[in-house]
Amino acid sequence: MSESSPDFQLNDELLGPVLAILDAFIDPYLAKGLVSAGCVTKLAITDKRLQLGLVYPYPCMTQYRDTVMALTNQLAVIDAIDEVECEIDFQPTTFSAIGVEPIANVKQIIAVASGKGGVGKSTTAVNLALALAAEGAQVGILDADIYGPSIPLMLGVEGFRPVAAGEKQMTAAQAHGITAQSIGFMLGEGEAAVWRGPMAAGALVQLLNETQWPELDYLVIDMPPGTGDIQLTLSQKVPVSGAVIVTTPQDIALADAQKGVSMFQKVNIPVLGIVENMSFHLCPECGHKEHPFGTHGGSKMAQRYNVPLLGELPLQLNIREDMDNGMPTVIHSPGSEVANIYRSIARKVGAELALSRQQANVSISISDDE
Repeated sequence: MSESSPDFQLNDELLGPVLAILDAFIDPYLAKGLVSAGCVTKLAITDKRLQLGLVYPYPCMTQYRDTVMALTNQLAVIDAIDEVECEIDFQPTTFSAIGVEPIANVKQIIAVASGKGGVGKSTTAVNLALALAAEGAQVGILDADIYGPSIPLMLGVEGFRPVAAGEKQMTAAQAHGITAQSIGFMLGEGEAAVWRGPMAAGALVQLLNETQWPELDYLVIDMPPGTGDIQLTLSQKVPVSGAVIVTTPQDIALADAQKGVSMFQKVNIPVLGIVENMSFHLCPECGHKEHPFGTHGGSKMAQRYNVPLLGELPLQLNIREDMDNGMPTVIHSPGSEVANIYRSIARKVGAELALSRQQANVSISISDDE
């Protein structure tokens, strides 16, 4: 998947075995060997020290150490290699949509959506953005819920107010290593945005285009619930790379989430997968696992639409408390099981984006040949 040609400086006798070992190392998120996935960018050797360069198309920084150790052990079976010096980088592709203007400085846009409210969509969007950043990406988040903006509270930056930054540009907030923008930054305490649908949709586009975004690998958009004007405007006027659907296991939430999947499919935005929130509850006293909202709803939905189940998150009091305190779980408890689940979801989302771009490029190539 690397856009530049690899730099291999090994003789043929050594190159073959090294490439064979690297391609037998299957990346769990791309489901391909490192060579087939285009991740190997450099091979050279000096005094039995192999210099290996890898570039991943999705962020996975927390996995680097384990990857290097595993590869070192496997490559050390070759007599000509005593040491492995590995450099790993991350480079996402830039997404462009036909007939839609790109957003300055933004490589890829991820919409986080749900069919109905109350399923933890905003909590998922914020923790996903922070997890992508924890994995090494430059990340922003846009609060597209014009009527009920919650990002300022969840990130602990309620007091931020944008200021002018050049012609038709305004600043965004910085919180926990990510960039954030919300209509909530422009409303007074308790003030509501009383706008009709088209006006709210226009405000979203303006907020997106007139924010001075830094260089971002990903911009996560926390969508309002439903499939109305804002969702349609987003799909028509914003180069969305892919969508993540958040649901809970009960039937009514799944029915509404399915409408969200259907909407994105109709407007040709790839659905990257399903996140099942409030999937289960673990008793803090005895560890007993309960499913208050039912079981397997997210997995059945993912199977029906042939998309991945990105993760199942528990129903826990501290997740809500962390958000209310402006310290999302990925930041407040980075070593917790919940934070690990969010980081796994982030890696899967990044990998699905990379795979969807590769499939799109293959389709374009086939069409050109025809």
